[in-house]
Amino acid sequence: MFAQSGYNVSASTFLLTGFPGLEQSYVWIAIPFSSIYAMVLFGNCMILHVIRTEQSLHEPMFYFLAMLALTDLCMGLSTVHTVLGILWGLSHEISLDACIGQSYFIHGLSFMESSVLLAMSFDRYIAICNPLRYSSILTATRIIKIGIAIVIRSFLFITPAIIRLKFFHYCRPHVLSHSFCLHQDLLRLTCSDIRFNSFYALGLVICTLLLDSVLILVSYVLILKSVLAIASPDERLKSFQTCVSHICAVLVFYIPIISLTMVHRFGKHLSPIVHVLMGNIYILFPPLMNPIIYSVKTQQIRRRIKRLFSGQRY
Repeated sequence: MFAQSGYNVSASTFLLTGFPGLEQSYVWIAIPFSSIYAMVLFGNCMILHVIRTEQSLHEPMFYFLAMLALTDLCMGLSTVHTVLGILWGLSHEISLDACIGQSYFIHGLSFMESSVLLAMSFDRYIAICNPLRYSSILTATRIIKIGIAIVIRSFLFITPAIIRLKFFHYCRPHVLSHSFCLHQDLLRLTCSDIRFNSFYALGLVICTLLLDSVLILVSYVLILKSVLAIASPDERLKSFQTCVSHICAVLVFYIPIISLTMVHRFGKHLSPIVHVLMGNIYILFPPLMNPIIYSVKTQQIRRRIKRLFSGQRY
């Protein structure tokens, strides 16, 4: 496709794939994608603004929500220029250094979102299972330490694998299979020894995404056990309702990742458009849905947003 279009690719330049077979419809595809990115940026900025300006939301639960919104905002910013650049016909090309940098942020932010969701499940566990010690356990200092640990865990440990991408020999056609750069996509194009990167990446996924999902599941088993021990049905419902938003956020994060993994592993016979679509869902669905979920399901956020749009300050 790219060769027929007259693209000349240098050794340090890669071509990003948009939506194969739909090139003539890019203008129409670009409109909803631009709207989605605008909603991602607006929604997450709104959540951050509400938490920053509303004194009553300066609590551990909402500090973790601010971390989640900031992660989602950065995820949108890390891919908007390449995805919309392709759809609006601005550029299909990306340099190796820019590609490696984008890959670093995409994977780092994915690990960071998983870590934040784990921290939020810990917050809900303490709030429901040990409410009397909630404020003494989740102090401001401890939350800052948790935030720093999340950033270090998310971005430090992926650095060796990402740095190695710079020194590989890319002998295969420099055509990536998505509108953005992924670590495994670059590995597919190299003729160098990729065993370290493959095993290291698998280890990271097991130690982050898989471990986090298991710990989140364990926390909710303990939460459910504690909730069922409450005598009053109304109190049980009220306690569990405080977890609904977080459960939805966990689902909108892990379902696209699992689906994309299944497509890559078992869907090699599927049309390339399916792989591209699943990749974009993996990148955009959580940042798009999380502000909606928390705006609808969290009463304090919803009430503050209503006051904001009605022009009331207090």
